Amino acid sequence: MDRGAAPLQSGQGEEDDLIPLSALQHWLFCPRQCALIHVEQMWAENRFTAEGRLLHDRAHTPKAERRRGVRTLTAVPLRSLALGVTGVADVVELRSGRPYPVEYKRGKPKAHRADEVQLCAQALCLEEMFGVAVPEGALFYGEPRRHTPVAIDDDLRALTRQVAAEARAALAAGRTPAAQYEKRKCSACSLIDACRPKATATPNAAAWLRRAIAGATEE
Repeated sequence: MDRGAAPLQSGQGEEDDLIPLSALQHWLFCPRQCALIHVEQMWAENRFTAEGRLLHDRAHTPKAERRRGVRTLTAVPLRSLALGVTGVADVVELRSGRPYPVEYKRGKPKAHRADEVQLCAQALCLEEMFGVAVPEGALFYGEPRRHTPVAIDDDLRALTRQVAAEARAALAAGRTPAAQYEKRKCSACSLIDACRPKATATPNAAAWLRRAIAGATEE
């Protein structure tokens, strides 16, 4: 992407160990969803994923343009050997030669930090590829239709590295975590039929203890 940047050098084993950058967002949103997609190779589409795919498709045609002194690149290949991820950035703006990642998302800003982690991972990839600091990026949501700046600060970097390490270990182990049913998350997930969270969810300890006590009382 940066014609002035030297290509990365790495061993073949390191390349084979890289996981999709999108797995970080999936893992933080739901570890079981992450494993279903990246270990069991399952996928299904619903309205939410279709809207997101259409939004990404607009940004995933490789091109470069310059406007008001800012060069904009789309569909930018990324990788970080330090983080252990590879993927594609929707948009990278070059502002005075410094990369500024912009990630496109459907809907509105979310309460969890999965989108921010995905953006931060892109920033860390760009830092490794360009050799310069990337202190900020932006999320562009489909409903507000405006950029939401995100500071790539120490806390977000630490969370992103933690999530990347957890996701890489889980995918390397090849195990799918048990379901944990959360109505709001599960109802929006396109894999709900394959996951069957209500039928397979592991009950929490408090709920199990209440049922055990109730059963003992009835006896």
